[in-house]
Amino acid sequence: MDNISYVVVIFSALLVLFGSAQADLKLGFYGQTCPNAEQIVSDFIKKHIPNSPTLAAPLLRMHFHDCFVRGCDGSVLINSTSNNQAEKAGVPNQTLRGFDFIDRLKSLLEAACPGVVSCADIIALAARDAVSVIGGPFWNVPTGRRDGTISNATEANNNIPAPTFNFTRLQTSFANKGLNLTDLVLLSGAHTIGISHCPSFTNRLYNFTGKGDQDPALDSEYAAVLKKNKCKTQNDNTTIVEMDPGSFRTFDLDYYKLVLKRRGLFDTDSALTMNSITKAYVTKLVDGPLSEFSKEFALAMEKMGRVEVKTGSVGEIRKNCAVVNS
Repeated sequence: MDNISYVVVIFSALLVLFGSAQADLKLGFYGQTCPNAEQIVSDFIKKHIPNSPTLAAPLLRMHFHDCFVRGCDGSVLINSTSNNQAEKAGVPNQTLRGFDFIDRLKSLLEAACPGVVSCADIIALAARDAVSVIGGPFWNVPTGRRDGTISNATEANNNIPAPTFNFTRLQTSFANKGLNLTDLVLLSGAHTIGISHCPSFTNRLYNFTGKGDQDPALDSEYAAVLKKNKCKTQNDNTTIVEMDPGSFRTFDLDYYKLVLKRRGLFDTDSALTMNSITKAYVTKLVDGPLSEFSKEFALAMEKMGRVEVKTGSVGEIRKNCAVVNS
């Protein structure tokens, strides 16, 4: 076989492998192996989220944080050990909630179909169903993800976009995961629900450039309200603040309206107005119907859910989401 033919054969083989790996992630993946898997998740969500609607945002955030570290592989769920500080110990994940909720779902699925449904898929399905139950968009969740076996706090710190990122760092972070500027704007729209803690943005209130100053990109009246009623000192680590004040339980367009009014809570919110492309898209969303945002957000979530997934024989199906199989 000449060199050219050899290269063509190898390249073709790689294409087949790539195609088959992608094919492993599909709608209804568990149709034969665990037919009720998605219904079990859906029923549990419908039973419990209406009583705890504020849990929808943490579950959505958990999915995002999981996908940005080694792809959507459930590695965010792994506990630290004496030999390893896992992603849970990383700074971005120290305020994550909902781990026990995922564990309860896993227990139900293990009882129904032992060793079949991955923790990574459970996160993806739970995030979608929780958002849908509180009135947000519903999106397709192709399943077939497998669980990773590596979880490292340093990787969480290095890969999850920090709320203090400027536009350049934010764009790079998303691009590294195959996500473009449209995805950046749409996924930022998740900030229409949920809360934050003061340390995520007090640099904008008290020490923006290290000289005790305030971020000029933050509306001064809003900053004054935050200082007076919420984060009264730079060292407040406990107070919580709604990311979309007055509407933080409702999936709507108010977040984007606040961004255009320079009232987005984080540097990353403000960053969306620092680029002509993203600012124009934010404006387009605000001027359009909620249904358009919901449709586009759904597509962006499905795209994010495919980031660096493990399929086929890669990874494992964890018996316990918090512990790698022995």
